[in-house]
Amino acid sequence: MKRFELPGGVRFITFSCQRRLPLLSNPSIRRIMVDSIAQARTSHGFELFAWVLMPEHVHLLIRPHQDTPLDRPLKSIKLAVAKAAIRRWRDLGANRLLTNIDDGRGTPRFWQKGGGFDRNVRDAAEFCREVRYIHRNPVERGLVTAPELWTWSSVHWWMGHRGDELPCDPPPGRPDSWARWMGFR
Repeated sequence: MKRFELPGGVRFITFSCQRRLPLLSNPSIRRIMVDSIAQARTSHGFELFAWVLMPEHVHLLIRPHQDTPLDRPLKSIKLAVAKAAIRRWRDLGANRLLTNIDDGRGTPRFWQKGGGFDRNVRDAAEFCREVRYIHRNPVERGLVTAPELWTWSSVHWWMGHRGDELPCDPPPGRPDSWARWMGFR
């Protein structure tokens, strides 16, 4: 599918692990993912509004830098995670895991083939829905009973705990109204 990007537009993105296996279940691998998002954000200059790491997929709400197509930061994030995780599993001798994520040609593959799913966020109402969806995803999946109990998301930033390890950018629009919006419930 061809990606239709609006210059300066906010994007809701989902991408999954190979065969939708829970490859992001380990906190060490999640830490690699968080660090990769932070590094890509610095090197590609995108704005990050919300995120969640689930056991087998990731959701991001971002606005790419106007001069950078979406595929560049995504490739940067995904490649860094795949290389580090596969290297770690090889070092640990996790041969069964490496066989399970084989691409059919003998090469382990961390991410599911294809670009994942992404779409343009058209207005403030849709932005709010996506933030809620991202933060409620662990609750809907039964992993926790409340969004703030899931460590691996931006919900704590949205709740006002700005010391988060992966801070978010202020939402687009009028900052005064966004600051009061609690989209995690």
